[in-house]
Amino acid sequence: MKIAIYDDGQLGLVQDGMVHDVSAALAVLPQGDKPWLATHGDPLIRHLDVLKDAIAAALPGAAAKPVAEAKFLSPVQRPSKIIGVPVNYHEHVVEAESDVATFSDRFRGSIEQQGFFQKAVSALVGPGEGIALRFPDRRNDHEMELGVVIGRTASNIGVDEALSVIAGYAIALDMVVRGPEDRSLRKSGDSFAVLGPWLVTADEVADPQALDFFLNVNGEPRQASNTGRMIMSIAEQIAYASRFYTLHPGDIIMTGTCEGVGPVVPGDTITCGITGVADMTVAIHPAYADKRVLK
Repeated sequence: MKIAIYDDGQLGLVQDGMVHDVSAALAVLPQGDKPWLATHGDPLIRHLDVLKDAIAAALPGAAAKPVAEAKFLSPVQRPSKIIGVPVNYHEHVVEAESDVATFSDRFRGSIEQQGFFQKAVSALVGPGEGIALRFPDRRNDHEMELGVVIGRTASNIGVDEALSVIAGYAIALDMVVRGPEDRSLRKSGDSFAVLGPWLVTADEVADPQALDFFLNVNGEPRQASNTGRMIMSIAEQIAYASRFYTLHPGDIIMTGTCEGVGPVVPGDTITCGITGVADMTVAIHPAYADKRVLK
């Protein structure tokens, strides 16, 4: 299934270029009377197995619209963590080492030596919301990645069972502002974690380690590779992460980017895609410039 959240928060099923409003399926989700005691993780992803049957039942007669007319939000709304994997393609390692002025020399060594990093959950948006550059006077880069969404609670698991905890896959953009600050801070700005346009359930992707992907800016090719060129495999990433913290349903792993990382500015448009997952378009715009206290 291709499961989406779109427009005003409707639950959608994407088929044949149309998104069908299957929000009626949400009635199967348990309703707790003490939300502050809620279990960790995204409720939609936690109950995905039950929800799939309810979505299928809600499909006949569901209102639909063309995919091109929908505003897609992140298919995961309440992850407990957004996990980043640093320099996970050999060519990107070479790229970073050849341009220390841009990429910094603070992060060197193997992935295990550097460790994973986290992006703020508040950075999460869908492609329909766009990317806002809070520091347009600094270099802001795109990093195209396969996003892996965890489907069940897992801790200290082995590589051999790691793929079994995946709920599905989506396109992920790990945006970053360049500078001297810690990596997690520079990658955690509002809208700097794009996920979408929908979740493709794991059963639809035969081999996540053999997917072509690309990213263009204003039609100019920037990034293109295959997930088979990762240094640390997806299964290894899940097992490694689970050694340090419990993974919960809805947790997102951004599995690393390839070479071709480059800057974007307000007014640019990113188009990107992953074979068998999706294509999506994301607009770049400036963040608000005024000081605000939101109520």
